[in-house]
Amino acid sequence: MRKGLLVVVSGPSGAGKGTICHALLEKEPHLAYSVSATTRKPRAGEIEGESYYFLSVEAFEEMIEKDALLEWAKVYDNYYGTPLKKVEEKLAAGEDILLEIDTQGAMKVREKFPEGVFIFILPPSLAELERRIRGRDTETEEVLQKRLKAAVEEIEVGRLYKYVVINDEVKRAVAAVRAVLAAEKRLVVRNEELFDEMEKGREE
Repeated sequence: MRKGLLVVVSGPSGAGKGTICHALLEKEPHLAYSVSATTRKPRAGEIEGESYYFLSVEAFEEMIEKDALLEWAKVYDNYYGTPLKKVEEKLAAGEDILLEIDTQGAMKVREKFPEGVFIFILPPSLAELERRIRGRDTETEEVLQKRLKAAVEEIEVGRLYKYVVINDEVKRAVAAVRAVLAAEKRLVVRNEELFDEMEKGREE
């Protein structure tokens, strides 16, 4: 059985990675979103095992100690992370897994899964990125400037990814990401069993 793809998508705030990932999940029936674990309290409408795995601080820290997380971070006094066992089980079953995480988490994932498909989403320009963030009208000028500074830093890390997709138009960007996934599935290294079958048939 072909092992599933671990697909990691990152990009600065305002690049549109969330929109792209949502569209991918709708169009790729064999692609599943990786459910994260967190220590924050559930919000209204959130479902255990679908929205997040809601854990106690003690349980989460025990997972850190046992190296049972693919990646993790502490944000505003709450832990967030990706349970390693769940990902390994789904990949072994041939299921493709989608991780939408920041660059820091992605670099941690790459240490454990260098064969993963790492895709960085870029805006058409920094000016367009700023326009999109300002268009939300949800942040103060100070917060907005911090986001822009963080975006520039994330974009530099984007050089370490395997693929880059410019999100100038969502439909086109989604098509580009799907093309990457299709190509990855056709790599010889991911299809050794096809050659094994040919060899077996020749011997018979």
